[in-house]
Amino acid sequence: MTLTGPIPRSFGLVMLATVALAGASAQAQFAAVPQPQKVAALQPSDAPTAKAYRIDAARHIYGAYPAHILKGKVPPLVYAILVTETEIDARGKVLKVRVLRQPAAAREVTPWVVSMIHRASPLPPPARIGRVKFVEVWLVDKSGQFQVHSLTEGQI
Repeated sequence: MTLTGPIPRSFGLVMLATVALAGASAQAQFAAVPQPQKVAALQPSDAPTAKAYRIDAARHIYGAYPAHILKGKVPPLVYAILVTETEIDARGKVLKVRVLRQPAAAREVTPWVVSMIHRASPLPPPARIGRVKFVEVWLVDKSGQFQVHSLTEGQI
């Protein structure tokens, strides 16, 4: 079926409402921060650098939120990209989470991610380096699932 002539005003309003509802449902995914699962015995990290430590931290966060991990390759148009800097003490307690890059159109994701990081505390104690700051890139899907750059499976 092809349309010719001007698009009826009612069609435009229906499309606008559909787009608004899609955005609202995506926002609703991030209204409640998930409760982390208890991770078994917290093993200290033997990572020699902050860059190496972030992999251990990412594994811990994946273990805390297994139902929210985006399996497989990330879709080409991810809903939000967020960059965080997390500071932890020598015992693994999250001291501070700073947002280095906030998502442009999906600002509701920022408090959701920051809260998840705090709730996953303590992270593995950084045995070799003590207090540490590390940067992580979060790739967040509209479904409320995510991957972090340290453990990403790539992109489609």
